[in-house]
Amino acid sequence: MRWNSLAAVVLVGIAVVTAVWWAGPGMLGGTAAAQGAAVEATVTVPAACSAPNPTETVQFQQAGQPATGALDACGHDKNDRVEIIVPANFGTGSAGVHLADVITGHSDLRRPVGLALLALSCLGGGTYAFLVLRGPRRIPVFAT
Repeated sequence: MRWNSLAAVVLVGIAVVTAVWWAGPGMLGGTAAAQGAAVEATVTVPAACSAPNPTETVQFQQAGQPATGALDACGHDKNDRVEIIVPANFGTGSAGVHLADVITGHSDLRRPVGLALLALSCLGGGTYAFLVLRGPRRIPVFAT
């Protein structure tokens, strides 16, 4: 096997990891945190977790006025207090809101672990390519 074959495999692996690194935070599970203000809300209409796409209705104060929101959560009881993130572009009426503790810092470790697993995958693929290019080896058989 020639050294340039092995160098090509190494360069392809480095290129793949670099491309994924530069692709942005959404490539390996990291997403930008929701923008908005954290406020305390009261659950007015709870939702059972057995329902598909459960949505609870919450009531909160926005600019001194009562407002309602559709919370993408389940399992709370009526009149439970929860902290939510209200979107920055919230106007009047109703809006979709999210739990505050679910949004904050949910993907701190996903990107480095994903990149490490991708690098190990490239290493495994490079090792396989090396073994294929090297060809079969004869194992010496000793007579006993």
